[in-house]
Amino acid sequence: MTETISAREFPVARRCPFAEPAEHARLRERAPVSKVRLPSGEQAWWVSGYAEARAVLADRRFSSDRRKDTYPNPSGDPRRERFREQTPPMVSLDGADHAAARRAVLGEFTMKRVAALRPRIQEIADGFVDDLLAADSRPVDLVRAVSLPVSSLVICELLGVPYADHDFFQHRTAELVSRTALPEERLRAFDELREYLADLLSRKESDPGEDLYSRLIARQREEGTFDRESLVNTATSLLLAGHETTANMISLGVLALLENPGQLALIKADPGKTPMAVEELLRYFTIADGAVMRVATEDVAIGGVTIKADEGVLVNGLSANRDPAAFENPADLDIARGARHHIAFGYGPHQCLGQNLARAELQIVFDTLFRRIPDLRLAVAVEEIPFKTNASVYGAYELPVTW
Repeated sequence: MTETISAREFPVARRCPFAEPAEHARLRERAPVSKVRLPSGEQAWWVSGYAEARAVLADRRFSSDRRKDTYPNPSGDPRRERFREQTPPMVSLDGADHAAARRAVLGEFTMKRVAALRPRIQEIADGFVDDLLAADSRPVDLVRAVSLPVSSLVICELLGVPYADHDFFQHRTAELVSRTALPEERLRAFDELREYLADLLSRKESDPGEDLYSRLIARQREEGTFDRESLVNTATSLLLAGHETTANMISLGVLALLENPGQLALIKADPGKTPMAVEELLRYFTIADGAVMRVATEDVAIGGVTIKADEGVLVNGLSANRDPAAFENPADLDIARGARHHIAFGYGPHQCLGQNLARAELQIVFDTLFRRIPDLRLAVAVEEIPFKTNASVYGAYELPVTW
């Protein structure tokens, strides 16, 4: 038997930054594969158990192709028509097409490549912490002072996007992940971002730099596979994913550690534990919960339930990462857990391409902040912090800190 969540209950907003909604736990226990009625009126399957989530994400019978009519569209995203008109982005490709697109950029995000970037990431983090310490007054908003600028400058330098334009793409990204922005506002933001990156591509064709975008252009020309639209797609995806998610994890990670001084003391005493802390924080918050969607291409049995061909599926990562069958005492923040089997970066063929880079940024920022500002603390009560309950990527709009 399955349960159905009504449209007025979906999406289920987080009421506390440190806890999953009670509805998640209830459904995971009673029916980890359930039906959900989306605000658009369509129905889809809601997968909330850890084992069931991994099964869906690893099974190639579940498609990522957003052009399919029954691909879930919870918020009535007007970009669906754009996806039908344009060359699909990597995240919307399946099988051999997806593997080929992923291979084209995978070398830029290997552990070896990211290790080579760490000194520069450290310089960037130190520079913005310098500015934070030099602030004329306190409290200071950590989101604007550190979280956003560090993640934005790192991805800008990697892609070859002028950092001077960061306000432009941050504003468009915020509109794209907002659940309250009007459809026409999200569509305009999407088109403006793509136009910007198409113009940047044209400039790099005649004046290439030492950056990923320029290298992709040169490689496709050499191979005779130059495809302007696919390059714009790749740059758009990397720019969107490369700063919004990492920025939110920096802010939430700092918040959680400040609110759990015993856990914070562990990494202050031994920075070698910071990588474990990062894994636990990624699991604990799972900021893109509910954002992983698929459509079945044939009948598939998941968790004792048959998902029929052409039915949509939403994988709830937060619920899966709070599943007691996979994580002991999952509601506790325990950095000693060091559980890398979480699915905060997804799982299977579409697992996050930039996860090594994100891990490096988080490790470096946490270590730098707490080493250089050991008495860093919140300047307001947690209840006063404005959280992104109306966005598809969870985070904090502001995080006032002092020392």
